[in-house]
Amino acid sequence: MNRYAIYGAGSLGTVLGAYITKNGGQIDLINRNRAHVDALNSKGARISGTVDMTVPVKAITPDEMSGKYDVILLMTKQLHNEEVVTMLKDYLSDTGVIVTLQNGLPEPLIAEIVGEGHTMGCVVEWGATLSAPGECILTSDPDSLSFHMGKMNGITDNQFNMVKDLLELMCPVYEEENLLGARWSKLLINATFSGLGTVVGGVFGDVSENKDARKVAVRCMKECIDVGHAAGAEFAPVQGKNITKLFYYKGALKRAFATMLIPIAMKKHRNIEPSMLQDLKHSKPCEIEAINGVVCIWGDKCGIPTPINDRIVEVVKKIQSGELTANSSNIRLFDDLL
Repeated sequence: MNRYAIYGAGSLGTVLGAYITKNGGQIDLINRNRAHVDALNSKGARISGTVDMTVPVKAITPDEMSGKYDVILLMTKQLHNEEVVTMLKDYLSDTGVIVTLQNGLPEPLIAEIVGEGHTMGCVVEWGATLSAPGECILTSDPDSLSFHMGKMNGITDNQFNMVKDLLELMCPVYEEENLLGARWSKLLINATFSGLGTVVGGVFGDVSENKDARKVAVRCMKECIDVGHAAGAEFAPVQGKNITKLFYYKGALKRAFATMLIPIAMKKHRNIEPSMLQDLKHSKPCEIEAINGVVCIWGDKCGIPTPINDRIVEVVKKIQSGELTANSSNIRLFDDLL
């Protein structure tokens, strides 16, 4: 019998583990937070928000891991990927795979450690918040949940289908031939709405439904698209929508149209609270370098200016250090770039 684990079962991982278990799968939820693990084991995973369910699950801490896993769904922050993936390598079966559901562009480093034949990538098209030990809030509409999954060279059909079947216990899984393009599309969404949501201390809707924040958001999107194209990426559709066609512009008229579309496009995900903001609220370092920072790095490499993303990184780092607080007035810090 195949063995499955979610490593880093925080908000997203707990929701995913609850769905998998509820629909007949068996999976270990692994988290360093003992209070969270104990609550999951004693009370089950309590999921509220756009759904309402409590599901008995099996949770353990990393030091309780044993044996080999056929699939490890990696859902930690990227800050310690080299250390974490090196440790997880010892828990992979001979044909096992690590599937990264992280933000940014994490696959190359993971493949360096465990090999391309053990590395898959998955883009998560929904959001959740950890509200208390063992309790999460699903913040996306149930009819808008999906995964977009791709593979590195050497992944077999059996490996791919095993992961696909596992994730489909929660929601639709779309095979992504263009994994790099899917990653850049998700990076664009995260850089814009997670980055700016963290800046203003709010949810995605506080960016998409505020006229001043939208002016910054549409410019952030353009930077991401320009950099992605320069890096050789062809942006993949997001839930069937061609985001470059919708949001890319060269003139003021198309920019105004793209800005108007933002609240419509984000309506079903308006309640997502950025994971970076959740980290900062809990006095944890956030992964700004793995999101907006990636856009800045590739912009430098490709000779594409990224003033909006540079400023987002700067502001979020100041919030993290305590120099600023995350609030709506921070959007004024971008006025000189508009």
